[in-house]
Amino acid sequence: MDKFDMGEMVFAATDLYNDDLAEDGSSVIPDIEPNALIAPTGTRGVVVNVGHVAEQPKQAVYLVRFETGPDKTLGAPIGCMPEELTTST
Repeated sequence: MDKFDMGEMVFAATDLYNDDLAEDGSSVIPDIEPNALIAPTGTRGVVVNVGHVAEQPKQAVYLVRFETGPDKTLGAPIGCMPEELTTST
C-alpha cells in the first residue's frame, strides 16, 4: 500500500532541489538550473500520480505539483520519494 494517494495534499518535508546529472551537467528537470531549490520545506503540493522504481518495485515514487510563486499556482510535477513528503507542516 502506498503512503500517499493521488489527489492528497502533502508538504515538502525537506528542501527539494533539482538534482544534477553528473555525467553531462544537465539537470533532472529541464529548464530549471541544476541544484536549484524547487520547493522549500513546508511548501504545499498535491500528489498527481503514484508510481514505483522499476528496479525496486516496492519503492514508491510520487509525482507532486507544488505551489510556486506569489500567486501559489501549481508548478510542474516533480518526482518525490516518500521520505521527502509529509501530510503536515
